[in-house]
Amino acid sequence: MAGLAGAESERRRVTLTFDNGPTRGVTEAVLDVLARRGLRATFFVVGARLARPEVRALAEQAHAAGHWIGNHTLTHTVQFGRATDAAVDREIDEAEAALDGLAHPDRLFRPYGAGGVIDHNLMSAHGRQRLIDGRFTCSLWNCLPRDWVDPDGWVDTCVGIVGTQPWSVVVVHDVATGAMTHLGRLFDRLDGIGVEWRQDLPDECTPIRRGVPTTSIDLLGV
Repeated sequence: MAGLAGAESERRRVTLTFDNGPTRGVTEAVLDVLARRGLRATFFVVGARLARPEVRALAEQAHAAGHWIGNHTLTHTVQFGRATDAAVDREIDEAEAALDGLAHPDRLFRPYGAGGVIDHNLMSAHGRQRLIDGRFTCSLWNCLPRDWVDPDGWVDTCVGIVGTQPWSVVVVHDVATGAMTHLGRLFDRLDGIGVEWRQDLPDECTPIRRGVPTTSIDLLGV
């Protein structure tokens, strides 16, 4: 029994997240694949996209299926470390308003990384304080296979990264690059190495949880 317990503890954990959607013609297929696999993920949506009823319907479908919905800013164009306080407020608040009825109770938020870079441009002191005061949970990442750059090869990259760390928060994008046609292959590869699929977020990638800074708060660089 001790050997089995040890093997179980060594399994790689994977939390799957989708950014930048929803996107008609892409998110529907992503939801179908997740449903067939019995997996739940988190969708960090761009608030302005939800103004279109057909796009909001996709977010509602994801929410109804048990996926978590988070705020990925209003426009996905503003790096908080380069922005005015007023612009930061707008990106957070108007996106959160657009998520009305869909947002996870922990008020999940993911900043715009301009290519996924975690550096001093990712967050401002004002933005960090807004997330703390608003009792948001800020989710970063540690597995970025750059599916938007390499839509056919990102699966290999992702599997390689997952194999190097105990818990991977994977970021892929439900946008129209063709990358998500390989999502089933990713699941096959990771199931083949025996990963444990999770929906929760590790402190290592969550610098603020429900308004409380965690041990990884320094990742925000402010």
